[in-house]
Amino acid sequence: MERKKFLKESEIQWEELGGGVSRKILGTDNQIMMVKVKFEKDAVGSPHQHFHTQATYCASGKFEFTVDGETSIVEAGEGVYISPNLLHSAVCLEAGILIDVFSPVREDFLDGSALSYFGKK
Repeated sequence: MERKKFLKESEIQWEELGGGVSRKILGTDNQIMMVKVKFEKDAVGSPHQHFHTQATYCASGKFEFTVDGETSIVEAGEGVYISPNLLHSAVCLEAGILIDVFSPVREDFLDGSALSYFGKK
């Protein structure tokens, strides 16, 4: 399947995940996936792990991330690297946007089988 070369955010609908979190899949193939995730204040990404490598860029807002037992505040312009299979979580301290990149692609996001790990603090 040929992938679009240019993705227009206005053409992609938000997917409501519950607990004050929604996402847009901005680009994907079988090797990599980029996802825009919108968090309301106090939304929580509960502790979870997956075999994918994850790099997250904080586009706006303020988040408390815990990765493999280490906690740090992440603000706009900063990022997080999460190695495969590490337990990680996030709490949204100020409403914001994260850009997540996964490798390989999160097939569970595409087929709808992903477990929901979002909620409110």
